[in-house]
Amino acid sequence: MASTDTTATEAAAVKDAAQDLAGLEAGLDALDAVRVSRTPVRQVLVRKVLPPVAAIALVLVVWQILIWAKVTDDYKLPSPSQVWDEVSNAWAQGTLLGYIWTSISRGLFGFLLALVIGTPLGLLVARVKVVRAAIGPVLSGLQSLPSVAWVPPAVLWLGLNDKMMYAVILLGAVPSIANGLVAGVDQIPPLHLRAGQTLGATGLRGTWHIVLPASLPGYLAGLKQGWAFSWRSLMAAEIIASSPDLGVGLGQLLEQGRETSSMSMVFLAIFLILIVGIAIDLLIFSPLERWVLRSRGLLVKN
Repeated sequence: MASTDTTATEAAAVKDAAQDLAGLEAGLDALDAVRVSRTPVRQVLVRKVLPPVAAIALVLVVWQILIWAKVTDDYKLPSPSQVWDEVSNAWAQGTLLGYIWTSISRGLFGFLLALVIGTPLGLLVARVKVVRAAIGPVLSGLQSLPSVAWVPPAVLWLGLNDKMMYAVILLGAVPSIANGLVAGVDQIPPLHLRAGQTLGATGLRGTWHIVLPASLPGYLAGLKQGWAFSWRSLMAAEIIASSPDLGVGLGQLLEQGRETSSMSMVFLAIFLILIVGIAIDLLIFSPLERWVLRSRGLLVKN
């Protein structure tokens, strides 16, 4: 009889423990669960659209006030209406989109070339000690060298053509992409690499499945910096190396404004260069950053 009571007591204790464990698991699941709901349009407008629109409106108001106050001569600081007239004229002549596309196509193609070259170079420097000792300081030095310094030798070597433009972009962007990947690989915990080797992920397989995914934050930072260097290098090349055979990009437009003393054209070129840079960041790099952060549990999508 005592044995029966003991068995019943143990069964009850096991049942209570199972219930407690189930309750604990349910609580943890509730903590991990993320309520995914569609953000109201009004909330999106208030948080995402209204702040930049308000900032732009404030800049325009201050700009117009400076014009009314006549802080400087008209030919030095054009009014917003004059710059808008420049935009309207370029659009009416059908040249506005041509300016933008000429520079964007060069910049993106040059950046893709830099990506193809800089990624394996960064992996090689990060994983091979002899290569790092030989090339690592050179990459850091090239990264700190102003991109405009490469324009004169590139013109002398390759002439006034698109090859010269791409050479300047590569020399500006490849070191940033490679160094970003090296920094990302250096931040990988050694335990991850050993675990991958234990599971058989070695050589190219380990690089693809372990090294590259684990180094994504640093690699992405290098890509952003590489694009910034690509865009700035291209603008420097277009400003310095002007030729009818190269077409008219945003850099050439800026130089034309300087040559003709047209500050409205200069401001137009500056605004277009700024808008393209912001658009690339918002459309390409910001979604990539959110995806990387979300995949690591650092960003919750509400």
